Amino acid sequence: MQHNYKKPNPAKWSGRTSGENLSLHEKVVCLSAEEVTTRGDERKSFALLGYACDEGVRRNHGRVGAVEGPDAIRAQLGKLANHLDPTTDFWDVGDITCPDKDMEASQKGLAEKVRQLMQHGTFPLLLGGGHDIAYGHYSGLRAYFSPETTIGIINFDAHFDLRSSVHGNNSGTPFYQIAEDCKQENIPFHYLCLGIRQDANSKTLYATAKNLKVSYLEKSIFSRAHFQKVLDTLESFLANVDKVYVTIDLDGFSSAFAPGVSAASPMGYSPDLVFDCLRHIIASNKLVSADVAELNPKYDRDDQTAKLAASLVHFILHEVALL
Repeated sequence: MQHNYKKPNPAKWSGRTSGENLSLHEKVVCLSAEEVTTRGDERKSFALLGYACDEGVRRNHGRVGAVEGPDAIRAQLGKLANHLDPTTDFWDVGDITCPDKDMEASQKGLAEKVRQLMQHGTFPLLLGGGHDIAYGHYSGLRAYFSPETTIGIINFDAHFDLRSSVHGNNSGTPFYQIAEDCKQENIPFHYLCLGIRQDANSKTLYATAKNLKVSYLEKSIFSRAHFQKVLDTLESFLANVDKVYVTIDLDGFSSAFAPGVSAASPMGYSPDLVFDCLRHIIASNKLVSADVAELNPKYDRDDQTAKLAASLVHFILHEVALL
């Protein structure tokens, strides 16, 4: 077994006991990633996989602490109501860790686990961890799908995360790295970023986004007041891709809702907007995986951000299960 993989711990799951699987902590089954098997087309399965790594945040001069994010999300997710069909499998398959600050090895390990989960027909739900989770996550999807399959990335975030990786990889470089890989493999780079803040992205990053033909909506437009524009942007993006991977950086939300992140700001957007977008994305039947990144329990307040992250995972889990 790879040295940066940790099996799931059932003790991380707790909540009100009903004896009738009314809560997710009663529904979840902990098993190692190697134990995941194909259950047949008629049986849906979902796997939680943690990325217990904030080395990328440290390299990017951010507030470390996101390494504890996956378990903080589990603690809140277990308390939430279970509405899954009894035939739907919900697994916790453990964590990819980051020993010796080797983030690149962790990303490779994550990619391999994602590929394996996809191979077994399981929907991956990843818990971060720094936003460098995105490079490993996407790499796993790319390894699974054929080169002819177009994969669109929808990132809810205040930041492009398109910093050049020339001087090393970090939590601010994942989509630049993906763009570089796409260029080398001669496949299109489809990237939509929702919630971009002008005060949080340099002119260089805007230039990079333009050069890479990145689609984005700034926070001033990514709002309830301009929701038709948001939906039109989503529709246009979804129409041009075969599959979609969603990544949610919690620092895109206002710190009124998400104080426990690596880079908090009061200037972000509200959760209801993201939930409405997710509903629209899932209805397209193109979503194949999702992750939540940058939860930093060290700076959370009354587990508010962990609860938000858990609610996002809960929503995606149940909406996809209903398809």
